[in-house]
Amino acid sequence: MADKQNQSKEGHQEGSEYQPGKTEWPEVVGLTSEEAESKIKREAVAGTIVHAVPSDSFVTMDFRRDRVRIFIDSSGRVVKPPRIG
Repeated sequence: MADKQNQSKEGHQEGSEYQPGKTEWPEVVGLTSEEAESKIKREAVAGTIVHAVPSDSFVTMDFRRDRVRIFIDSSGRVVKPPRIG
C-alpha cells in the first residue's frame, strides 16, 4: 500500500533515478526521414511511435507522449525539429 503512495503520476518511484528521454531533436533537420527516425528511436523512451508526414499536412492537435512526428519536404528531408507530441 505504501508503495502506491510513493509513486509519481508516471508510475515511477519518487526519488528513483528515472530520466525521461529526449523530447526534441533539432539536430535531425536536413536529414532524410529514415535517418531521423532511426536517431529518434534510439534516443526516445521505449515504445515511442515515429511518424513521417509531409510538412503541409493537416494533423490532429492532440498531445501524445508516445508520438513524434517528422515533418518532411518533397525530397524526404526533415524541415523542422521533431518533438514529442
